[in-house]
Amino acid sequence: MNSNSKIVLVTGASRGIGRAAARLFAAGGNRVAVHYRKDADAAEETLASLAGGGHCTVAADVSDPQAVASLVDEVTARMDGLDVLVNNAGVGEHHMVEQVEYPQWQAAWQRILATNLVGPANLSFCAAKYMIANGGGRIVNVSSRGAFRGEPKQPAYGASKAGLNAMGQSLAQALAPHGVFVFTVAPGFVQTDLAAARLAGPDGDEIRSQSPLNRVAQPEEVARTIVFLGSEAPDFLTGCIIDVNGASYLRS
Repeated sequence: MNSNSKIVLVTGASRGIGRAAARLFAAGGNRVAVHYRKDADAAEETLASLAGGGHCTVAADVSDPQAVASLVDEVTARMDGLDVLVNNAGVGEHHMVEQVEYPQWQAAWQRILATNLVGPANLSFCAAKYMIANGGGRIVNVSSRGAFRGEPKQPAYGASKAGLNAMGQSLAQALAPHGVFVFTVAPGFVQTDLAAARLAGPDGDEIRSQSPLNRVAQPEEVARTIVFLGSEAPDFLTGCIIDVNGASYLRS
């Protein structure tokens, strides 16, 4: 273990971007808490793939405020600290206004906002309280291109990510005097298990053509940005939102 080793909690680390980020943090000599909600087997697969030692898995539903508080308490106790929080866990589902009924509309908004926005807000609160008391730290939020481009098929998802961007920038201003720095990554389409069916289907070519690279991102490309922000990025980048979308959407 190197002297610059950090203790990192990555939510939603059982697959996709979270798994790739956990692997890269571990490869850099850091100790990683691999968070998952239900899929313990996938979390154990992530754990087994991590370089070095001192890692662990932790389970919690991030939409549950008490579970979030218990999660941060568990990580700080088991790992003897917490230096970096990566808010990666998220959910999405189609709920097009012209196709669903009001109860389904309400349920989608409640579930998605609770997981994608309120959960990270609560995690950031609990982690920041610990970090302030223990010399500082870093929070990296995983947002989405959809926060800017729009998500007509899942508007609650787009709104949750736009809210996550605003929350991250607000916390960056509030926490910088305490040595806690907050960054956001906004990916476009990524080649993950969740996106695999759509990318392999009739929409795949159109999605890939949105980028001049004519492809979507690999999880490791997003993960490298997360690890940079969580480790070596200058403090003065706090409050930033970095697009990792292959120029598929350019915002002013």
